[in-house]
Amino acid sequence: MEKILIVGATGDTGMRIVEILNNSQSFEPVAMIRKEEQKGVFEDMDVQWVLANLEENVDHALKGIDKVIFAAGSGGDTGEEKTIAVDQKGAIRVIDAAKKAKVKKFVMLSSMGADDPSQHKKLQVYLEAKQKADEHLMDSGIPYTILRPGALTDDLGFAKVKLAEKLDEQGEISRDDVAFLLVMSLADPLVKNKVIEALEGEEPIKSALIEASK
Repeated sequence: MEKILIVGATGDTGMRIVEILNNSQSFEPVAMIRKEEQKGVFEDMDVQWVLANLEENVDHALKGIDKVIFAAGSGGDTGEEKTIAVDQKGAIRVIDAAKKAKVKKFVMLSSMGADDPSQHKKLQVYLEAKQKADEHLMDSGIPYTILRPGALTDDLGFAKVKLAEKLDEQGEISRDDVAFLLVMSLADPLVKNKVIEALEGEEPIKSALIEASK
């Protein structure tokens, strides 16, 4: 079983990722937490955890890890300093540690608009931070998938999506479906070294990912 480090495991999307991986036959989740008091929920799930802070050295968190899902995020409304600390510098710190640890794949949760932050004035700082982290990952030499979803909702996911390198529309997608897309992107042949945008749609997730991998 491959060990998967989930960065942002305590977040709404991160918890969904942990649950999916915990029921997988192929992957073993390792939840990265910032405070020791967060460990209880993962111990109750019988999930491994590691204590690490995105604003400090994280090299130890990558020991023995095969692949990474980065699902941490400031949310875009926590102030410029925090946004840059988490979404840009924190992500870059994990990417560099992952490279040292020779991880086999890095799956990044980014955001639609990260390709052109200046078009989204309200979220520009957040999207610029995401853009810089994405570019650092692409230049790192680590096999990667970068997922850029539309606005995230807490609606029930129906495992049907619309994927493309660039979608010419805005829209929403459930956290459930984003979590499944991130987990399925761990499979080595799928969407390797690809940036994909995602919205809710009509195509089943698996066939959409296979098509996006071509």
